Amino acid sequence: MIETKHREIGGYLEMETFLGDEYYPNLYKLNLGRTSFVWLLDNIEHDRVFLPTYICDSVNESAIKAGYKLVSYDLDENLQPVWGDNKPSENDILYLVNFYGQLREDEIKSYRDSYSKVIVDNAQAFYDRPVDGVHTLYSARKFFGLSDGAYVSTDADNNYNSLPTDKSQDRVRYLVGRMEDTAREHYSGMLSANETFSSEIPRRMSLFTQNMLRAIDYETVRVKRCENYETLSTLLPGDNPFNRYMPVCPFAYPYYHEDGVALRKHLAERDIFIPTLWSFLIDKMPEDSLEYKWSANILSLPIDQRYGEEDLRIMADEILSYGK
Repeated sequence: MIETKHREIGGYLEMETFLGDEYYPNLYKLNLGRTSFVWLLDNIEHDRVFLPTYICDSVNESAIKAGYKLVSYDLDENLQPVWGDNKPSENDILYLVNFYGQLREDEIKSYRDSYSKVIVDNAQAFYDRPVDGVHTLYSARKFFGLSDGAYVSTDADNNYNSLPTDKSQDRVRYLVGRMEDTAREHYSGMLSANETFSSEIPRRMSLFTQNMLRAIDYETVRVKRCENYETLSTLLPGDNPFNRYMPVCPFAYPYYHEDGVALRKHLAERDIFIPTLWSFLIDKMPEDSLEYKWSANILSLPIDQRYGEEDLRIMADEILSYGK
């Protein structure tokens, strides 16, 4: 075959190229939230990283695997850090999780003014804009039907241009499958795709994912999520630390139930699937700890753009009738 310097011409058509705008066109585009965290640590000089105990285990595992020193801190009932004798010093990083979009801009600025190095994890708050002077992480796949994709806001000098580019082609089968079949039929495919993330390194976002992010109607998604959140807050009222403020654009509706583990099983039997966020804490933490109670009993009820009021009423009715 003759080698050419131009791109391929002709042949079968590939997927269409979308011409819309990304929500964060000017941020750094990476492959995953966990690898974005490692990439930030690679580019910020620091001694230790302080993370809440109530956090996804993939965050801890990725940083430890990369050789970084982590320190866990507890949260009180208002999601505020509880410092003992050990607290972040001048050259430490304070890692804050914006749980369900409850971390407000004025709070972030207060942390920024009190600690020299702050990272905010906005995986559950995609629409919350980054605060100046604060390193910020976003996970696109937590809000949209994507297999990967993350954004990073940082002013740190970095090696972004030297990163390899990710590829999504082997991960998207379960997404297409759920569109054409059911979630049950492709659940194992989703798990298999996610299992590969543990071995991933920081890469630039794939061309496929960038293309899909240009096809999303972000305002329609935001409005629908907000409407659905308001509907569930009326159907299933209840106060807990994760739903005290209306988010800019909600990730889910956090509903507390004293028998959360059994209720999830009850709902799954009726084709209503509610994830257990950070289930490893149920085995790791004492039953009287906040982390245990939050992981076991906070139900992240779906309010995303797929659903309307009828779907939410069906889900709410099943929850309210549970145990009666």
